Amino acid sequence: MPVEVERKFVCEADIQEKLKDIGAVCIGQYHFKDQYYDSTDFTLTLKDFWLRRREGSWELKCPTTSRTHPEEKAEALCTNYREVTDLPQIKSEVMKIMKHCTEAFEDSSEEEQMNGYAEDERWLQDLKLVCFAEYTTQRCSYTLESDGAEGRVRVDLDQADFDYCVGEIEVLVLEGDDIQSAQQVIQKTAEKLGLGSEKKIQGKMDVYLQRYRPEHYAKLISAHVL
Repeated sequence: MPVEVERKFVCEADIQEKLKDIGAVCIGQYHFKDQYYDSTDFTLTLKDFWLRRREGSWELKCPTTSRTHPEEKAEALCTNYREVTDLPQIKSEVMKIMKHCTEAFEDSSEEEQMNGYAEDERWLQDLKLVCFAEYTTQRCSYTLESDGAEGRVRVDLDQADFDYCVGEIEVLVLEGDDIQSAQQVIQKTAEKLGLGSEKKIQGKMDVYLQRYRPEHYAKLISAHVL
């Protein structure tokens, strides 16, 4: 199962030229809408689980336990999440977290759990999950070869519809692989791009919650999730 290792950065005006200078290749531009779901008491996100529907496809981002040297710069500036994209597995993992709703979900008929929009709505209702964030993103994506064995590095330049722009350097590794090596590759890529930030940059969700869901944001800060 893939683990997404990622570092955010501020998009300067000349970032696309810098990407071309280091050999990055543009692989396309995309426009998509994200919807994030949680219970009204934030059960999922307070445990750092992020349930998302992007243009009809579901994904659950799950926290990993690989932070062994948080004092090191490469690791301190990165996040890493295990990505689950199989809907039955997503439902299973969410049910484990939402223990008090499991019985109601298991009472659903097999037909009600089949694919389709109505069935999506039913399992969300059974688990009492509601949409707490929704926004669209215009994305320009680049790839470049890494210096290590981690394969390609992906760089996304995102412009959200709430007037926030952020870049992401991403390396995918398999669960159990050397995440620290991926973090070092990201660090080297950031250095090639002249990114000198000594602190984490806010992602789209951080800024969205801070602006539009301040109570939710405050709870996540208190829980050291954000």
